[in-house]
Amino acid sequence: MPRITLPDDSVRTYPDAVTVMDVAADIGPGLAKATLAGVVDGTLVDASHSITEDASLSIVTGKSEEAVPLIRHSCAHLMAQAVKQLYPDTQVTIGPVIEDGFYYDFARDTAFTPEDLERIETRMKELAKTGDPVERSVLSRDEAVEFFRGLGEEYKAEIIDSIPANEELSLYRQGDFIDLCRGPHVPNTKHLKAFKLTKLAGAYWRGDSNNAMLQRIYGTAFAEPKALKTHLHNLAEAEKRDHRRIGRQLDLFHLQEEAPGMVFWHSRGWAIYRAVESHMRESQRRRGYQEIRTPQIVDMSLWERSGHADKFGDDMFSVSTDDREYAVKPMNCPCHVQVFNQGLKSYRDLPLRLAEFGCCHRNEMSGALHGIMRVRGFVQDDGHIFCAEDDIQAEVATFIDFLHEIYEDFGFSDVIYRLSTRPPKRVGSDEDWDRSEKALADALDAKGLPWELLPGEGAFYGPKVEFSLRDCIGRVWQCGTVQVDFSMPGRLDASYVDESGERRVPVMLHRAILGSFERFIGILIEQHEGKLPLWLSPVQVAVLNITDRQAGYVAEAAKVLQDAGFRAEADLRNEKIGFKIREWTLQRANYLLVAGDREAEEGTLAVRSRSGKDLGAISMDALINRLNDEVARRGRDVPED
Repeated sequence: MPRITLPDDSVRTYPDAVTVMDVAADIGPGLAKATLAGVVDGTLVDASHSITEDASLSIVTGKSEEAVPLIRHSCAHLMAQAVKQLYPDTQVTIGPVIEDGFYYDFARDTAFTPEDLERIETRMKELAKTGDPVERSVLSRDEAVEFFRGLGEEYKAEIIDSIPANEELSLYRQGDFIDLCRGPHVPNTKHLKAFKLTKLAGAYWRGDSNNAMLQRIYGTAFAEPKALKTHLHNLAEAEKRDHRRIGRQLDLFHLQEEAPGMVFWHSRGWAIYRAVESHMRESQRRRGYQEIRTPQIVDMSLWERSGHADKFGDDMFSVSTDDREYAVKPMNCPCHVQVFNQGLKSYRDLPLRLAEFGCCHRNEMSGALHGIMRVRGFVQDDGHIFCAEDDIQAEVATFIDFLHEIYEDFGFSDVIYRLSTRPPKRVGSDEDWDRSEKALADALDAKGLPWELLPGEGAFYGPKVEFSLRDCIGRVWQCGTVQVDFSMPGRLDASYVDESGERRVPVMLHRAILGSFERFIGILIEQHEGKLPLWLSPVQVAVLNITDRQAGYVAEAAKVLQDAGFRAEADLRNEKIGFKIREWTLQRANYLLVAGDREAEEGTLAVRSRSGKDLGAISMDALINRLNDEVARRGRDVPED
């Protein structure tokens, strides 16, 4: 007689075993119709799952957080069913749920085309309307191998053959399609009403380049059409904002095969970089940081002592000379300890805040490289704070204030906070980890910030708070971090003299706000669609003449603006003014200054904003004051352009 406890703590008792769907129907026919699955004692199960003992139960509907992954999983099967109906010679392999949707890998001699995707999606919609029940069955390992070999599904049989013989395997059938799967799935295909196939790609069988190349079809799905529509809009926005496309269009940077994962900055892109760097340099100076510079190549023994060689050795570039092995630095922290170690330090020298725009190199997999967002050579706004243990919470709180100020300067206000705690493979005692994790949690709580716990996701030397930014189309970018490290200073012989004259090992706080400059600039480009605020823009002002008679005046005006510290360019080409305005608008110049005969005679410029708004004729002095004011506000509360 199972007793079922529901989320509102109400209890329902049944004389015999009961399914999740039975309980939903007992509560009400509307709930039964909406039921997708259940969560029994914390485990997601099919709606047909039988409950034989006392248990807690939550009914999963389209409004539940479990709904979208469940629907995407079932849509992967729906896609495979459609593919098998349309292209019977195709073999199915694996089809998991991923962050933004799902995919399925197929083995087929003929390449799928975009037109094939349209056909497959149409067939999926037809199959969804049938409302075929999705039914679970169980076979032994050997029975399942024989079954799928009988269907000609050799890839599926190979997967099953690698599973221990004593395991029972679950299969799910809908209509004429059956697949090996742990489940769970929706009760019937009518629940699949908001999906879209998005792209084609290649993928090696089991991720091994020595194996056959398969064809991967990606898709996405949601519980409701409105959510799908929003997602597809955001995908289109993301494509429109792609920093690689805008980087080419605005002549900001390029990458090439001779230097994979390394950025070639062009003049205009470097202007953005320098603006970011200058702002960070001045902001850190005001916050009491000392800027330093450390070597690019360091003897491998230092990385062995710090623990990085053991943890990240495969990702480090190395070079040998004079019978010594060196590493191109993948991070800056061990080198900063070497700076701290020069000269005897006392408690009066703490906290000591060191900062470096350190150039780092990591041997990222070639398939993971992505424009300037994921590269092998990058610069971090790296900083390390050496302090006493009693100062940890205060220093972390001060850093959080600093981080918020910088993010607001760059136009970000939606910050997500995550506390990552000790991983299985780590250095340091549990007592050190207890204290450092508590210090970070207390600092977040003292600020009244909502945070999420990520167990086991900390660095090997200490826990960390990760600061992620949500952009204008809802994407989340992890950028900043602060980490508490009780271990590395001691491993590298750092110490200071305390108030009683005894030597103590300082605590080391690793911190960054932007993370990689390259990645952060890519985020900025996509956030603003290349229309950067004035203080960051590579071309802040374009000065245009209407006829050759104003060429001298325009050239002089551009020089005056340049001498005043603005990134101004004069366009003296023998082109119609409408053509010039269109071109500079496409180049995202913040202001277009036009000079005809009247402006040249009166010593003014006709000012046009990037959005096309006519701001009238303005004198040079008034214009410079306006621009200076806008730069000083970093784009905050600037009049609409």
